[in-house]
Amino acid sequence: MAIEIHERSQADWPSKVITTVKRELESVVSQMHTSGVTYAEAVREFKKRYILQVLAQHKGNQCKASVELGMHRNTLSRTIEELGLNPAQIRNGLKRPARSERGLTLSVSNPRPKVQPIYRSGS
Repeated sequence: MAIEIHERSQADWPSKVITTVKRELESVVSQMHTSGVTYAEAVREFKKRYILQVLAQHKGNQCKASVELGMHRNTLSRTIEELGLNPAQIRNGLKRPARSERGLTLSVSNPRPKVQPIYRSGS
């Protein structure tokens, strides 16, 4: 089975990487086919994972992700909805939790030494 990679991407990748990706993709496709995964299910899962990866790369920014994906932002938004992805969850998953949710982490490995007060006797 021949697998084609978009020309723009192919020019940027070393040939060893392209060969490896093609081999791995062919293996996955073969496993999915023998497992009874339908074409529609495979395409849907691929779209989900690919779009999530690009969105994560752009920290949930749909405008930047749509440019990389080569589609209009409205098309990306509609595709996200059709695939049942939650854009807010994507953005929230990439944010650092609020301080109140992070809790405190104290380092016990290097505790601060206690300072003993020095008292002088009045001589």
